[in-house]
Amino acid sequence: MEEPVEATPREAVTPVRTGVARVDRVLEAVEQLEDRPLEEHVGAFEVAHDELRRALDADPDAPVPDAPARTAPAGPPPGDRA
Repeated sequence: MEEPVEATPREAVTPVRTGVARVDRVLEAVEQLEDRPLEEHVGAFEVAHDELRRALDADPDAPVPDAPARTAPAGPPPGDRA
């Protein structure tokens, strides 16, 4: 039987950074999900996936845009409209 893992205090965790600005912005947006309602997480992860895919597909010599990573809008998921 495995021993339970103790939670690390949030302040003690050092954020992961890659040195790639557009990837680091996505990581920052994902880190902020802890303070957001659970209903927003799926949409935010979809946006993060799209942004990371764009970063992988981007020309490494192209200038990096300064816009922060987008987060998913609040509200019901598409197709779940009452």
